[in-house]
Amino acid sequence: MKAELMVPDARTLFERAKGRRILVVGDLMIDEWIWGTVTRISPEAPVPVVAVADHSFTLGGAGNVANNLRALDADVVFAGIVGNDAFAAQLRELLRGGQVDDSGVFTIADRPTTRKTRIVAHSQQVVRADWESTSTLQAGDRRRLAEFVADRAARCDAVILSDYAKGLLCRELVEAAAACPLVLADPKPQNIALFAGITCVAPNAAEASSVVGIPIVDDASLERAGLRLIEMLNCRYAVITRGEHGMALVGRDGERLQIPSVAQAVYDVSGAGDTVIAVLGLALAAGAPIEQAMQLANFAAGAVVAKLGTATASPHEILALLDPA
Repeated sequence: MKAELMVPDARTLFERAKGRRILVVGDLMIDEWIWGTVTRISPEAPVPVVAVADHSFTLGGAGNVANNLRALDADVVFAGIVGNDAFAAQLRELLRGGQVDDSGVFTIADRPTTRKTRIVAHSQQVVRADWESTSTLQAGDRRRLAEFVADRAARCDAVILSDYAKGLLCRELVEAAAACPLVLADPKPQNIALFAGITCVAPNAAEASSVVGIPIVDDASLERAGLRLIEMLNCRYAVITRGEHGMALVGRDGERLQIPSVAQAVYDVSGAGDTVIAVLGLALAAGAPIEQAMQLANFAAGAVVAKLGTATASPHEILALLDPA
């Protein structure tokens, strides 16, 4: 029997979630946004000329998970890496400005701070440029991070592993995170084996299908894919996000739930997975049943896809979707 999420339940969850300690471990990025308009094509090449009107920076990648948690008043500590460059200082400033503890963000001299530069004109992305390294961390750096994660995980209510396949996450970090009894991950398919033994994995449908080798075409294949994920990883839950089709839960102890999307408008789906894993982890840390945690995450995702770029959802926005009257 599913636990139906009602507005009073959600309000209670938000109150209980305040101040919960969440450790985010993942690929930290800085998103650079160049905003402008296009009125002509370049005489040098058949490309638009963007007249720049604004320039801004936001937290990206796993940093967006931290942002989403802070929007719901969680107490967040971050473990990750930056390069020895000017963008590292900007990234730390963004974390601290959002009241995220950056004491677990270590400087690695031989790689750049991951940066994604997007040029946007008339609310449409024109082009993106990436500065990054995806090589595996050296043993000493992995050990330093794992020691920090193990220490903080033991004092946190949940750990969220946010994987963007930039070389940070490794088995040592996953094992260190196990010092906390509640560990969730948003995994990339190529790294799926790293996450064996955690509480919950939350891939999207395409990622889940790729990992288990089962085309997801209907409810039956969706359930088979979820069960296979749990068998492969020995996890307690698999939550599969399905875009406009909503979300599905498969649990080791027979939990099953499929819910439709509640998005009233879809403007930009980037970062929606960050919102889902953040809200799932925080709700579970606050004591919600998995079914209610998933429903809350679904409403939060419905709020953020109506915004351009990586975004967060406030309790007020989520409650407004829950109770549109």
